[in-house]
Amino acid sequence: MNPLAQSLNETIQKESPHVYEMLSELGKQIYFPKVGILSQSAEAKAKAKKFNATIGTALENGQPMHLKVIQDTLSAYNPKDIYEYAPPAGKPELRAAWRSKMIEENPSLQGKNLGNPITTNALTHGLSIVADLFAGPGDAVLIPDKNWENYELTFGIRRGAELVYYPLYTEDRLFNAAALRDALLAQKNKGKAIVVLNFPNNPTGYTPGPEEGRAIVAAIKDAAEAGINVVAVTDDAYFGLFFEDSLHESLAGQLAGLHPRVLSVKIDGATKEEYVWGFRVGFITYVGQSDATLAALEQKTMGIIRAAISSGPHPSQTFVLHALQSPDFKAQKQEKFEIMKGRAKRVKALLDTGKFDQVWDYYPFNSGYFMCLKLKTVDAETLRLHLLDKYGVGTIALGETDLRVAFSCIEEANIDELFETIYQGVLDLQNVAAK
Repeated sequence: MNPLAQSLNETIQKESPHVYEMLSELGKQIYFPKVGILSQSAEAKAKAKKFNATIGTALENGQPMHLKVIQDTLSAYNPKDIYEYAPPAGKPELRAAWRSKMIEENPSLQGKNLGNPITTNALTHGLSIVADLFAGPGDAVLIPDKNWENYELTFGIRRGAELVYYPLYTEDRLFNAAALRDALLAQKNKGKAIVVLNFPNNPTGYTPGPEEGRAIVAAIKDAAEAGINVVAVTDDAYFGLFFEDSLHESLAGQLAGLHPRVLSVKIDGATKEEYVWGFRVGFITYVGQSDATLAALEQKTMGIIRAAISSGPHPSQTFVLHALQSPDFKAQKQEKFEIMKGRAKRVKALLDTGKFDQVWDYYPFNSGYFMCLKLKTVDAETLRLHLLDKYGVGTIALGETDLRVAFSCIEEANIDELFETIYQGVLDLQNVAAK
């Protein structure tokens, strides 16, 4: 094993022995090179005042070399803020700004030992880092039965982990914390579990209320007290889009410092929060550990980034930082929030009229981008194809009964027509079946 990896492992083992036990084999082997191209280039950047012939970029007239046809469209930005490589951990100013934003929006993080967010190539990259560091063959990854399908690829296919499913809702249409607890305690023999908490949920658009949140935290604490090491990952992709009386902050804060056997990892980003999907700017933040453990985990995370993508795109990091620093940022974001909230409220008002009760129920939703219908009379995939072919309407079929509808991309004025069309599609299929 590389001495740098060994040193990081020794630090984690001394400071947080249960966190060390959570590491995958890759997680134990990985490190960020202290001696190599990046470190030598950093040293040269500080000291090579005459000629710096270290890193693989091109300079011209003291600026990063660039094409006019590109710079003309980016003239508001200094070339050094868009063309140079970003550091593997991300643009320092952006990391600091995002950290401040997280603390402001999540009061439960205040006073917790919070690591410095590391910039990722959006949230999927952050989740894949968690998978690389903590998941290996046979490890249990707990997710609800209503989930984002990419978890299977990220944790299961890539890392060989076992996906363990539990029902998202109780019969009372609340988050099923008891089922989560049972699924956790079932991992007693393994001694380890990775829990992914995605709120607002994709595909249902559900965020638990405060009491449900406390029950989730209690379930994880029960597992830890039973001797199970828990990597608690909050996938906060749709953070901030809370339209009703639910939790309005991440559970990462409540999970931080909960128990020595619990590691809180927050995954979030500008992708959905700031409506910049193509920018691919996300963050991974470790919470509630000692300074030494946080530093070691961040070094390992940088090693994963260096080994996979080297560093994320610099221009989009600059763009996001510029937005966060703008005095107009909060007002503009609130304006978009109100639009999204209006769409969600219109969907719920329409579905609550009772007109469609014979053909579908809907799963509880109060946040995010999506909602999910539970079809009563027709197959979801059959309906999806029918809607696409006959009406030019796109939806997502999930299993036999569930149809996901993204109200995020439908103007409020068109909500009624959309659901009326889906309803007509159901009636079409019922008529065919009756013949």
